[in-house]
Amino acid sequence: MNTGKKKKINLAPYGYLLPCMAVFAVFLFYPFFKTIYLSLYKTNKMGEAKLFVGLGNYTELLSSASFRNSLKVTLIFVVIVVLGSMLLGLIAAVLCNKAFPGIRFFSTAYALPMAIASSSAAMIFQIMLHPSVGIVNKLLGLDINWLNDPKTALYCVAILTAWLNSGINFLYFSAGLGNIDETIYERASVDGASGVQQFFTLTLPGLSPIMFYTLVVNIIQAFQSFGQIKILTEGGPNESTNVIVYSIYRDAFFNYRFGSAAAQSVILFFIVMLITLVMFRIEKKGVKYS
Repeated sequence: MNTGKKKKINLAPYGYLLPCMAVFAVFLFYPFFKTIYLSLYKTNKMGEAKLFVGLGNYTELLSSASFRNSLKVTLIFVVIVVLGSMLLGLIAAVLCNKAFPGIRFFSTAYALPMAIASSSAAMIFQIMLHPSVGIVNKLLGLDINWLNDPKTALYCVAILTAWLNSGINFLYFSAGLGNIDETIYERASVDGASGVQQFFTLTLPGLSPIMFYTLVVNIIQAFQSFGQIKILTEGGPNESTNVIVYSIYRDAFFNYRFGSAAAQSVILFFIVMLITLVMFRIEKKGVKYS
């Protein structure tokens, strides 16, 4: 028996990956490296690299009060959106976890936001918050220009985004609740545990894997929010809703500063990547897999 023969490498399985890798190369890898390249240059109005400035775009951004404000606004926006959307989704999933008449109607209603385009929801929300004819002011008996007041504009956009994201969160949490063994609730009831105690000691630990996944997905989605901000406030008033994504859009397509926009994109990428890495480090301590 000849044991000296080299083992042949079967390349056929790798061939099946070629179409996928080609798509990634065209629509993901090339734009990513092109963005890094442009972030090192000053560009003309056509977006062509003309003058190499190295890290000049980055130092200019970090010394800019407008960009620092965008970072602050973005972090506030993300916190409100993530907490709000996950809380709405979790409450709706818990309410629909038991069978009762009309449960399908309520389940459909709670999941509906995921099927609504952000632009359509933003236009409806704009009418609702209109200072003179909007239903919100009429119901509350107030006279507030919600979207044109720097104190309220960011919260209004964040609440709308949280509601839009709550639909998919409801489906995630509903699936997670369905995987929890019902017998543990029966044993807890026999031991005298109240509904609140069961929720915090059984339900939340049982949902920890899906909550971690939902948290990561919601953070990434919140950082990418754009359509509703473009329609409702366009980054205003006084840059109170000028999140990084909108700042990138404004710099690239209004100010024709493609180098600065590319640098902001790279910074945003590293912010999201860093948060994601931190979340995966925390996951080892806080997530319990059954």
